[in-house]
Amino acid sequence: MIQTVVKRDGRIVGFNEQKVMAAIRKAMLHTDKGEDERLLYQITDRITQKGDGQLTVEEIQDLVEMELMKSSRKDVAQKYIAYRNQRSIARKAKTREVFLDIVNIKNNDVTRENANMNADTPAGMMMKFASETTKPFVDDYLLSEDSRNAVEHNYLHIHDKDYYPTKSLTCVQHPLDNILENGFTAGHGASRAAKRIETASVLACISMECAQNEMHGGQAIPAFDFYLAPYVRMSYVEELKALEELNGEDYKELYDEPLIDYLRAPLDGLQGKDRARQHAINKTVGRVHQAMEAFIHNMNTIHSRGGNQVVFSSINYGTDTSAEGRCVMREILLSTYEGVGNGETAIFPIQIWKKKRGVNYLPEDRNFDLYQLACKVTARRFFPNFLNLDATFNKDEDWKADDPKRFVHEVATMGCRTRVFENRFGPKTSIGRGNLSFSTINIVKLALECRQEVSGEELTDEIKQKRIGLFMAKLDNMLEITAKQLEDRFQFQKTAFAKQFPLLMQNLWIGADKLKPMDTIESVINQGTLGIGFIGLAECLVALIGKHHGESQEAQELGLKIVGYMRERANDFCERYHHNYSVLATPAEGLSGKFTKKDRKQFGVIPGVTDRDYYTNSNHVPVYYKCSARHKAEVEAPYHDMTRGGHIFYVEIDGDATHNPQVIMSVVDMMDQLNMGYGSVNHNRNRCMDCGYENADDHLEKCPKCGSTNIDKLQRITGYLVGTTDRWNSGKLAELNDRVTHIDHSAQEQELF
Repeated sequence: MIQTVVKRDGRIVGFNEQKVMAAIRKAMLHTDKGEDERLLYQITDRITQKGDGQLTVEEIQDLVEMELMKSSRKDVAQKYIAYRNQRSIARKAKTREVFLDIVNIKNNDVTRENANMNADTPAGMMMKFASETTKPFVDDYLLSEDSRNAVEHNYLHIHDKDYYPTKSLTCVQHPLDNILENGFTAGHGASRAAKRIETASVLACISMECAQNEMHGGQAIPAFDFYLAPYVRMSYVEELKALEELNGEDYKELYDEPLIDYLRAPLDGLQGKDRARQHAINKTVGRVHQAMEAFIHNMNTIHSRGGNQVVFSSINYGTDTSAEGRCVMREILLSTYEGVGNGETAIFPIQIWKKKRGVNYLPEDRNFDLYQLACKVTARRFFPNFLNLDATFNKDEDWKADDPKRFVHEVATMGCRTRVFENRFGPKTSIGRGNLSFSTINIVKLALECRQEVSGEELTDEIKQKRIGLFMAKLDNMLEITAKQLEDRFQFQKTAFAKQFPLLMQNLWIGADKLKPMDTIESVINQGTLGIGFIGLAECLVALIGKHHGESQEAQELGLKIVGYMRERANDFCERYHHNYSVLATPAEGLSGKFTKKDRKQFGVIPGVTDRDYYTNSNHVPVYYKCSARHKAEVEAPYHDMTRGGHIFYVEIDGDATHNPQVIMSVVDMMDQLNMGYGSVNHNRNRCMDCGYENADDHLEKCPKCGSTNIDKLQRITGYLVGTTDRWNSGKLAELNDRVTHIDHSAQEQELF
């Protein structure tokens, strides 16, 4: 008698005869004779009593076929067999079409799903071949029926579904001090501990590159300034020792001498130890600058994941007030300002300035000068973005200004927007943790169904309320399905062995150092997060009540109700499943047009909802809606506290922001005033694709340096930059073309908002 079933993903579950009955009944209903209840129960009983105590899914399906063929209902057997084959044939036909698009390097939404990937290279093509064949496998063998139906009918998108079978995790904030102090092994050789700034810079790159090959998301360093600061001092001491050998003098008393800052200065008039000190500082600053240049260059050229994609990397910094930490920040900012190669803007790492009152935000703060420099760099190079540590939800009661390791209690983020901080199963920190997986709900489709089911000649308050009530019920059901899907994926991920992630599960994840190679990762990964995302709040609101939250206070109140309810349910799921569930303001890229195309086909073209090729990212005010930066900020600000899985605020600046960093500071001021968590600024940046020349002219058609007309517009796609819009999919290109500015760069500051 069958007791348990081995599923296709290897999990063992209890045998459920109702599933066998449902499959047979479905086949019967597709025949002319219809259902035969007596035969249905008879065959089910025979199958239940046959075989060993444990069978695979395929073995049970084979038994069903055999019993049906022996029965009088050969017609049912034919339908059952045909259905099993049909799915395989349909998959093969679709696979052939997709493969030909990849082979012929066609520019479409399949090959341009991820703008950070060059799918035209051999390695990129191999990645797409693998990706497109893996997704159907996940649908057929790893998803529950509810999850599969939700995906198939456009209610749910499972991010990085192609990586699902690998059991990999999404992202992690690297505890780089562990890597730099102890070295690591992540392949055939071991890296020794760092002893100078150049080595520390290289190890930081290698750490993120190696981890990228073990994960499907991004890599981040949560406290770049704190981690690299000790190696500035080590390099400084090296320079002093070199001078000792050269001059025959003893400078040991200078080794640990506190320094106010590392600033280059002429040696004229300096004697003895004063001269030695300044000479060592000058040499050290030069080395730090070169190390930061190398770091940026490496992060834009080192390929991972089979050689087709640079590391999706981010670094957080801003709050180390030591002379050494300040030196690291100053030189990474100056290197970023200068650009790479021919002076072009570096795409990676995404840089994030951690803004903190008492540290770097007000004129009297120790790092205020570096904050000013950060704004100047952003005005030219898009980065750094700004993370507001003073937001109420970003504070940690254990943070102390005099704590040398206060960075442990500071939130850090991934550049795209992913945030990990709160933790029910360990310390409240971003370090050594990350997102495990996330899935996004198509709330627009739910609203479109309500609009279709509750209609009238006029959009009365009664109709609105009926739609809203129906929508909340539908949303609740989808939240349940999504939470269970994430729980199922967690149960699958946790069965991975530590040896499958040689760097991540040895040096990076909290508690991983206690794992043995054949231990499963279950004991440590529950400190990560499971993200429930959403897309198209603006279109959802238009479908329900006729206006979006940027143009209507009524819509704003409804938007807050919807996202607030998602947050409440996420908290419920934390208690039920014992995981760190969070709500994520989804950074839709490949998804931006995917949902829309299917919904338009089903519901038609509806103004303000399906009349564009994309849905608006998460809770943002639509990119095409003209309003002031202040209004946009006031509308989006309340959602940041609700979306603790990650969020971002941005404004568009017209023209060249290079000479107006005060505009950047004004945006950060708004974030401070409105309790926003994370934000950035977009502005014009043209790039010659032949020589790398950049400027901010509104309509550059010919490169003034080389005369080329091969000009591209550098822009932020979600939270990161892409060097060419040639890699953008159709939905994101349509969104880019619709973007309007929120700030006129020629206006006075008091008129901006």
